[in-house]
Amino acid sequence: MKLVLSQEQRELRAAVRDFLAAASPPGKARQGYDPQVYARLNGELGLSGLIVGEEYGGAGAGFAELAVALEETGAVLLPGPFLATVFATIALTRAPDKELLSGIAEGRLSATLAGDGVTAGGDGLTGTLPRVLSGMEADVLLVTAGSGLYAVDLTGPGVTRTPLDTLDITRGQAGIVLDGAPGRLLGEPGDEVADLVAVALAAEQLGVMRAALDAIVAYAKIRVAFGRYIGSYQGVKHKLADMHGKLEQAESIVRYAAWAADEAADELPGAAALAQAYVGRACFEVARDHLLLYGGIGYTWEHDAHLYFKRAKTDEVLLGPPRIHRARIAELLEL
Repeated sequence: MKLVLSQEQRELRAAVRDFLAAASPPGKARQGYDPQVYARLNGELGLSGLIVGEEYGGAGAGFAELAVALEETGAVLLPGPFLATVFATIALTRAPDKELLSGIAEGRLSATLAGDGVTAGGDGLTGTLPRVLSGMEADVLLVTAGSGLYAVDLTGPGVTRTPLDTLDITRGQAGIVLDGAPGRLLGEPGDEVADLVAVALAAEQLGVMRAALDAIVAYAKIRVAFGRYIGSYQGVKHKLADMHGKLEQAESIVRYAAWAADEAADELPGAAALAQAYVGRACFEVARDHLLLYGGIGYTWEHDAHLYFKRAKTDEVLLGPPRIHRARIAELLEL
């Protein structure tokens, strides 16, 4: 088991962090998806093709490297379809398609992944998907019907997309209705896709936690109340220490889950369930407490604290509430 980043992974983290600090800082997230930033993210760093095989034009990296990148995109609340495309790419690595994988690796295509709710018939795919991550920005929808994975052109016939008003204003969702939409069968992706998606989301949540804690620690060192820096008050110090403890545990869990995804398939189901059961809730609690510690300024529309709060809550329930993942852990442990 590897819980410490390698030299190459630290260099990847530094490269992604430096790029995002200049191209997409947290304050820019409220402006929404910027296609130019997304194009540079893929063109200069090749992040969309990070886990795509080299035979398709990707980097052929593992989940440990993907987790490093997602932690950094989460820290700046990167808007747009990057996370959704990661989810879709995970499914495609289990049901490979040269055209789609090459397009994603080159940054020409963005994609999103949806679960059940669609049926396949002779006249195409039919069904309603009430909440699809980045459904308005994505070019291609990957959706399961039965045991098969289908690719749907979201600009093609039989597809209706409706943008949704969401809690997280930095990353949109859409309602999608398929009415006889043409779909190309790619194969059967397997049950591990859901576990791998959970690991990827936990990596983003780790980045949200870290950025929120770093921001409030910095604020506690400069904000003066009643003649003292607020970081000197016991109540603040203890809260920050609790938040740091949650971050340390979350990092260990994410590193373990990413290692399991690469090296120990038999441990992946438990690691993925643990990642969402713990990291999802811990991320929200850290984002909530960091907002509260700002005091009145944290509630203002102009401050970024509410952006982290909303991203954390949205991510927490994106794959179902923590109780679902706790129940799965209990099932795996035969409790």
